Amino acid sequence: MEITENVDHGRAIAELKELAELTGGPGGARRVCWTDEWAKARRWLREKLDEIGCEVETDEAGNLWATVRGASERAVLLGGHIDSVPNGGWLDGCLNTIAAMETLRVLARRDELPVTVRLVDWADEEGARFGRSLLGSSACSGTLDPDEVRNLKDKDGIALPDALREHGVELEKMNESHRQLENAAAYLELHIEQGPVLERLDIPVGVVLGTFGVERHAISFTGQHAHSGSTPMDVRKDAFIAAARSAVAFRDDAARRDDVRATTGFVNVSPGIVTAFNGWCEMSLDQRALDAGVLSDMLAVAKENSERIAREEGCEVRWERLWRIEPRPFDEHLIEMAEEAVREVTGTSHRLPSGPLHDAAEMAPLMPTVMLFVKSLGGLSHTKEEDTPEEDIALAVQAFYRLAVKTVGWVAGGGGRR
Repeated sequence: MEITENVDHGRAIAELKELAELTGGPGGARRVCWTDEWAKARRWLREKLDEIGCEVETDEAGNLWATVRGASERAVLLGGHIDSVPNGGWLDGCLNTIAAMETLRVLARRDELPVTVRLVDWADEEGARFGRSLLGSSACSGTLDPDEVRNLKDKDGIALPDALREHGVELEKMNESHRQLENAAAYLELHIEQGPVLERLDIPVGVVLGTFGVERHAISFTGQHAHSGSTPMDVRKDAFIAAARSAVAFRDDAARRDDVRATTGFVNVSPGIVTAFNGWCEMSLDQRALDAGVLSDMLAVAKENSERIAREEGCEVRWERLWRIEPRPFDEHLIEMAEEAVREVTGTSHRLPSGPLHDAAEMAPLMPTVMLFVKSLGGLSHTKEEDTPEEDIALAVQAFYRLAVKTVGWVAGGGGRR
């Protein structure tokens, strides 16, 4: 399919600013899902989509769909999420939704599309209120287990099912949203990088290879606490020291590998007083890699290191898995088309993995999927200081539109999921 006209990237940037003005403030974005502010943003988005003249509906999981019908029911999906973390930035999530909306505007003006194009605004990508990320997209993909989230509560003690019900969503019916993917042939998403790689390379837009797999554990070390003044150093069973040494070992193992992550996010100790060393310590470990074999080896090495260090410190160690998701590589053909689109707009491109998870991770096992990243200044995200130069946003919106046009042509010619 030929590119007969281009997107209005200036309009997309203006709408990003309009949304920030509507649902932001001195503290940053306030569009936490399942709140009044998020509902306000959704109404704003729906009004914009109604102006395009497309079909708009909300599914059983609270995901918002806008459809421009083509000659074929086979559909190219343009994905995004308008919800934010508390005090978030002006681009995280909503950039992909608004870029998709601008793309839909242009495509809707054509006399006839060879295939259908659909925008989806996923509900609760961030998981900011109840701690369960990718809620709407996982329900749609069929991976959500209602029993695993049924008892989640927010900081005020409100249960997730009750909050869902306030917005017209029944937990038990969320997985029925899978019907929306019946004719889906390919999935595209644009997002800010949320990291420093593209800025370091001085490249505005890059192509994402896939999302990292994640292994997330709580690790507890048990020794024996005793008085800090009376216990000689050589007989102590200090659980905090065992944990601290392990955290360094986890970091060092990741540092020697190529493009992986290992993070200790929380540390809890007992008794946690100044006059005793700690007999118990719990810590988290979040490991990420794009290759499943590498991720598995990282976990095995981490367990070996923690067991060795625990023995050396006179402690015992116990591992508890908190969550995991396998690596989700993106479609090689779409990656190549994405690179072509980016080069046409910017003259260069770069392939990189995504450390953060995105809704695209839920779509990748079901259909050909790819993402574009645009530069993040300072690598900052999930903060009001998040920013991307407007000229780079303009390039990203143009590249995303070109990718969408190429994908529509590819699907019309028989490509994508059938």
